[in-house]
Parts: sequence; structure tokens; C-alpha cells
Amino acid sequence: MTTAPPSTGAGPADPPEGPSVDKALKRERFGWYSYDWAMSVFNTSVTTVFLGPYLTAIARDAAGPDERLSFLGLSIAAGSWFSYVLSASVVLQVLVLPLTGAVADRTGRKREMLAGFAILGAIATTALFFAGDGRWLLAAVLFVFANISFGAATVVYYSWLPDLAGPDDRDKVSSRGWAFGYVGGALLLAVHLGLVVAAEDLGLTTGEAVRICLATAGLWWGAFTLFSVSRLRNRPVAASAARSGSSFRQLATTFREMRAFPLTLWFLGAYLLFNDGVQTVISLSATYATEELDLAQDVLTGAILMVQVVAIFGALGLGRLAGRYGAKRVVLGALVAWIGVLFAAFFLQTGAVAQFYALAAVIGLVQGGTQALSRSLFSQLIPAGKEAEYYGFYEISDRGTSWLGPLAFGLTYQLTGSYRLAIVSLVIFFVAGFIALAALPIRRAVLAAGNTPPERL
Repeated sequence: MTTAPPSTGAGPADPPEGPSVDKALKRERFGWYSYDWAMSVFNTSVTTVFLGPYLTAIARDAAGPDERLSFLGLSIAAGSWFSYVLSASVVLQVLVLPLTGAVADRTGRKREMLAGFAILGAIATTALFFAGDGRWLLAAVLFVFANISFGAATVVYYSWLPDLAGPDDRDKVSSRGWAFGYVGGALLLAVHLGLVVAAEDLGLTTGEAVRICLATAGLWWGAFTLFSVSRLRNRPVAASAARSGSSFRQLATTFREMRAFPLTLWFLGAYLLFNDGVQTVISLSATYATEELDLAQDVLTGAILMVQVVAIFGALGLGRLAGRYGAKRVVLGALVAWIGVLFAAFFLQTGAVAQFYALAAVIGLVQGGTQALSRSLFSQLIPAGKEAEYYGFYEISDRGTSWLGPLAFGLTYQLTGSYRLAIVSLVIFFVAGFIALAALPIRRAVLAAGNTPPERL
């Protein structure tokens, strides 16, 4: 064994001397990084770039003259449909993700669970190819299923971090994982950009090209997941989890025990607030760019591609800053930058490509660091043996699965008819999250969870 079992909660144990042990740990870390490479295409090509505008377009095609859809007896603005679908997927995740974490901690079969959820999500994503010709409901159902599977797989994936790195190395390891993800997302998105630009020359409509992009994102996710799983390994189950009985009983016990860690819950509350804002900006930026700024799909895809490239350096750079100033301070600084981004987005001129690209570059600098450092910071606040369960609660508001932000965006648009007011309404999430995180005594929170604080927080 090269790393500590989950029961220690301390990351890698001091292994026996020898190059084979170090090589085994590096091999497993590379497998962990590579899953970020595999799954990030779902965030970039599917959630961020193509699905929002495409689902909005086919919803409008199917809507009546008043641009409204009839769904379960409700009259819904077609322009709000994607944000509502995104919110619905998270409401369902509230039920699924904590239980997923409980099963992972109790059984220890993380490799099997990661593979199963990722492959199911990849199949649903690939099937989006068939959601054309006004099939707005089919597209919504497939995306909800894929997003739930994505969230469940991510819960299991995140829970490996304490096993692969000690307290002082987690910011670095987490940031490298995000950087791998941005490289993978950028490579496939570059291919997708080329396909969309060349669609007419290839005899394809833009809609057909987008459907191919969605399908290939699913195939990429599934194929590279198999490589990742081949390098990761399960850990012994913590004694407390093994004695807990059923996963439902273990989850109920965790709910009761969480009251003993109020500072961990405090961080979760702060994270839920500001990450709702981050994920909503990421998920609905494509809709804002196409519907409000009148930017073409190739411009939008090029901007997102640039974000992916800049974010590689942003994640690594903010990871280095965290080593010097502490993760909490760096995240707070990034939140200030996000607030500036939203106000700048409100004043962007229609059709101003250069302005949009400049703003996208700023987003790229802060996006990866905000998420990577939040992930590693939370790992310090989890009681030993509960990693997957706690990351289940964490993931409810992570990686494009937020529901308060999309709901606020959708309601603001429906009430005002203005995407500009809808985007600036998200400022409240960043401000509230900043205040909550700034007030959290982070070192005391780490000690209260029974963990050893890193040198800098």
C-alpha cells in the first residue's frame, strides 16, 4: 500500500523506502488526473458551449407564436427552458448524491462506482445526437440523466483526493487535476470548433454539427474513463463505515453527526452560495452570448476554447499562490474578480467580439483556481472515513449542478425579458459567499474535523 486508507484521513502514509512505492503513487495520481481530462468535456462542450443554445433553439422551434412551451400544465418561456432543466437536474441530485457517497464509503468499491456512473452518463450524452427536430423534451430528459450520472461519478472521484495527497500537497494535486481537465476540454473543443466552422463545407447544418459534437463528447468521456479506472485502486473500508449497516442508515448517521462539525457546514454554506454563481455563469454564458450579445456560435466556441487554455495557467498559478498566501485568501481574491466580471458583462456591447474575448480571458484566470482550491480546502474539513459522503453534499452545488443560480437567472429573464438583468442578478451569490467564507475561522475548522492543518490555509 502506498497511501493511507480512508480511516486515517491523513492522505499518504509514510511508505517504505523504495522507487517502486513512489512510482505506484505517481501512477495512481496520473490516473486521478486523467479522469478530469475525461469528464471535463461534459462541462465544456456540452453544458457550457453547445447544449444551452441548442436546447433553447429547438425549444423555440417547438413553441407557439408566443414563444412559450406547455409542460406539465405550465406555460414556460422557451428562453428559460435550459435554465429550468439545469435546476431540475440538481433537485434530483439532492436525493442521489449523498446516498452515492454513503455507498462508496460503506462498500469501498469506488473504482466500480466511478466506472458505472461515468459510462451511464457518457451513454446518455452520446444519445443527445438523436435529440433533433424539435425533440426538446427528449434532450431535457437525456441531459438530466447525464448530469445526475456526472455528479455521482464526481462525488466518487473527489473522494480519492485525501488518499492521494497529504494536507500540504492537496492544493497542488487538486490544481493539477483541474489543469489536466482544461487541457482535455480544450483539445476536444478545438476539434468541435473546427467542425462547426466547416459544417457547411462538409454538407452539414449547424444543428447537425452540434449534435455530432454532443455525441463525441460522450464518447470521449466514456473512453478515457476506462483508462482512469485502470490506474486507480480501492482502499480498505473505514471501520466506522463497515459497522454502520445499510447505506441509508449510514447516511442518517452522518446527517446526525454533521451537527458536531458546524464549521464544516459553514464552509459548505459559503461554497454553495459562491459556487452557485460560478456554475451559473459557466453554464449560461453561452445562452447570454447568443441571445443578448448576438454573437455567432463560432465566436462563442472560440472564446470558450480560449478560456480553457487560459484556465490551465490560471489553475496552476492560483495553486502556487495558495502555497504562499493560503487557499482561503486566494479564493476570496478570486471572488472579487468574479463580481467584477458580472458587472462588466452587464455593460458589454452587442456584437462586441473583442470585449467578450477580454472578459472570457479574465474568467479563465479565476475559474479553475476558484474550483480547484475550494475542492482541496474542503478536503481538510472532512472527518476521517466520510470523504465520499461529504463530497456528496459538496457536489450538489458543484460543476454545473447548481439550482439557485439558474433559477434566479431564469426567473429574472421571465419577469423582465432582459438577459442583462438576469446575468447581473447573480452578483448576490458572490457577495454572500465572500462574506460567509471571510468570516470562517478556517484553521479552527480543520482542527475541529480531527485533521492536521497544512502550513498555510
